[in-house]
Amino acid sequence: MNALSPLGMVSELPSSNQTQSDAEVQKDYFVEKDGVKFAGTHLLVDLWGATNLCDPDHIDRALRNAAEAAGATILHSHFHHFSPNGGVSGVLVLAESHISIHTWPERDFAAIDIFMCGACNPYDGLPALKAAFAPTSINLGEQRRGLIA
Repeated sequence: MNALSPLGMVSELPSSNQTQSDAEVQKDYFVEKDGVKFAGTHLLVDLWGATNLCDPDHIDRALRNAAEAAGATILHSHFHHFSPNGGVSGVLVLAESHISIHTWPERDFAAIDIFMCGACNPYDGLPALKAAFAPTSINLGEQRRGLIA
């Protein structure tokens, strides 16, 4: 883990949703919704007119709040700040997949991907992102990944 530290901010803080079990049961994390079975929901979230896009600590907290609100288990996070006034790129690795972010503070824009499988609902994390970044508008797209025909 220390080798990654010079590349950016690395967090080893586990999620409060993370638990360890002695007898892990083999589980199918595919989702069934509206009669369709798939791996998970992938949201593409574009935040325009957003604030707080230069602070890796703030972004880490925002993504953690979104993940926990969605019921996800946080495994690891890594954020890179491009310069004192530049953007941030980073990822929150989840047991259920990931949340990633790329910010362009000079355009008040952030691109966020939220991909979650299992019982998590990525839509439940959106209020935390809205509160953290206060965008004036949001463009939201959804893709169901791993569709089973």
